[in-house]
Amino acid sequence: MAQINPSILSADFARLAEEAKAVEGADWLHVDVMDNHFVPNLTLGVPIVEALSKATDTPLDCHLMIEDPDRWAPGYVEAGAGSVTFHAEAAAAPVRLAREIRAKGARASMALKPATPIEPYEDLLPELDMLLIMTVEPGFGGQAFLDIMLPKIRRTRQLIDKHGLELWLQIDGGVSATTIERCAEAGADVFVAGSAVYGAADPAAAVRELRARADAVTAVAPWACDH
Repeated sequence: MAQINPSILSADFARLAEEAKAVEGADWLHVDVMDNHFVPNLTLGVPIVEALSKATDTPLDCHLMIEDPDRWAPGYVEAGAGSVTFHAEAAAAPVRLAREIRAKGARASMALKPATPIEPYEDLLPELDMLLIMTVEPGFGGQAFLDIMLPKIRRTRQLIDKHGLELWLQIDGGVSATTIERCAEAGADVFVAGSAVYGAADPAAAVRELRARADAVTAVAPWACDH
């Protein structure tokens, strides 16, 4: 079954606890952490993650778009994140960092920018619980989906299957009712959606619709039928 992770980057920051409750049917709540260095924007940090973890029963999926994640990522596990994603382009020792995140009790995930190929990281995949392929340039919400990422999603799914891994394949950027089916067909099974959820009149209904669309495609997708 597809997982839908609403991104609170598109929520009302003055009402984060209420916005979290508005999507309680979601699988995870996606928290974008930006430091104004790795990406040109500044958003949420550890105190907000701590507060959110107490305000919702939905597990937190923290995407760290920050420099030096080797130093900072473990603190997000301690703050209550159930999954922590660091960027391959920023991590000095990704295997060590993934193992530290797992040892602290969270799922370890690695993200790739659009221009970063998956192939050099094939040997690292067994160290991860999830791989995130950015389908927009990281740093801002509300960007248009990059269709040129679909072949990369397919190649990544092929590598996951080649090694027989139970590795989630997440995409983030421009996910909506008009793009999610293409991504599910290509091999993604975890979808971050911002404005498509929080811009809807009924965010919970939007989550259900996105999941239904992805599930319908996954049920007949070649990559899923082979499992």
